[in-house]
Amino acid sequence: MKIGFNKPYITGKETKYIKNVVKNDKISGNGIYTKKCHEKFRNLLNNKQNLLTTSCTDALEMTAILANIQPGDEVVMPTYTFVSTANAFILRGAKVVFVDSREDHPGMNEDKIEEVINEKTKAIVPVHYAGVACDMDKILALAKKHHLLVIEDAAQGIDNFYKGKPLGSIGDMGCFSFHETKNIQCGEGGLIAINNSNLSNRAEIIWEKGTNRSAFWRGEVDKYNWVDLGSSFLPSEITAACLYAQLEEIENIQNKRKVIWNQYNDELSSLKNIGPGLPIVPKYSTNNAHMFYLVCRTPKERAQLIEHLKLNNINSVFHYICLHDSPYYNNKHDGREMLNAKRYEENLVRLPLWVNMSEKQVMFVIQKVLEFYK
Repeated sequence: MKIGFNKPYITGKETKYIKNVVKNDKISGNGIYTKKCHEKFRNLLNNKQNLLTTSCTDALEMTAILANIQPGDEVVMPTYTFVSTANAFILRGAKVVFVDSREDHPGMNEDKIEEVINEKTKAIVPVHYAGVACDMDKILALAKKHHLLVIEDAAQGIDNFYKGKPLGSIGDMGCFSFHETKNIQCGEGGLIAINNSNLSNRAEIIWEKGTNRSAFWRGEVDKYNWVDLGSSFLPSEITAACLYAQLEEIENIQNKRKVIWNQYNDELSSLKNIGPGLPIVPKYSTNNAHMFYLVCRTPKERAQLIEHLKLNNINSVFHYICLHDSPYYNNKHDGREMLNAKRYEENLVRLPLWVNMSEKQVMFVIQKVLEFYK
């Protein structure tokens, strides 16, 4: 039995909808399936506006333009995140200021944010690691106090909630990923959620390469023009059609993932006292079962566990390298230690979790993990 780390879930309707796109001779973006997806996300997020993008990276880059990030501005974010979170703002000339992880969770330590805020700070970018919510009340209070924008990196946070509010709909803007490793996927894809009505009109223009083309197609202007910065952020209708098939099945997908996550959590709970740490989900957050991870006690233990699972044909993987300590950024970092983030960098291991994993496969992974710690 060979168990890969991830296997993209296909509902079966993707090819049908893609054939419809080809048949209708409208393959470029912002067609019928893009609009269908936008409607689905309005219902999911209950917010002002949502725009599909070619990736979460593009969605983040749009937020940096919308936030009017200028050279010399500072943006606060966790060090334990994917490089796109930082690149989006560095491309606009900002200085990224990193914050350590929490002791009990790889997400950013909300209590460490205020100490790095100064007159140059423009935005806070919380990352909902593993789909688990950051403490948004604390972050929003800081943003209000210091007149900052809040941009949620909810790449892993689809269909998860903070005190009943959908992740990505709480800050001024939110970003999602639909990469094939995510809960719902279209190979490569993303979404920018606009929750601040002051940003809505400009968001659509930036999305359409800096033009007012969407307004033109709606008959609001007699011709479209280059009116602002922008880029080709919108995906093709083929991508949107694939994503729409996934959105139709989101409840079914989520239920299956949660069964697997709960099975891991229940069967491996005995390890809390003798070995690695298990995921923590705070009371203010729900759990969308994006990933299941273990936090080993030492880097050596993690390497040995990964090797043990590999010998049993199970592909488990580690995750991020801290951005403050990366080859690109380490000489720009201010020297603050990020001890919790480094602990997750060195010790965290992710177990396979995908929709069509059988109970037999899940139990096999569990047995081999328990066997290692025995």
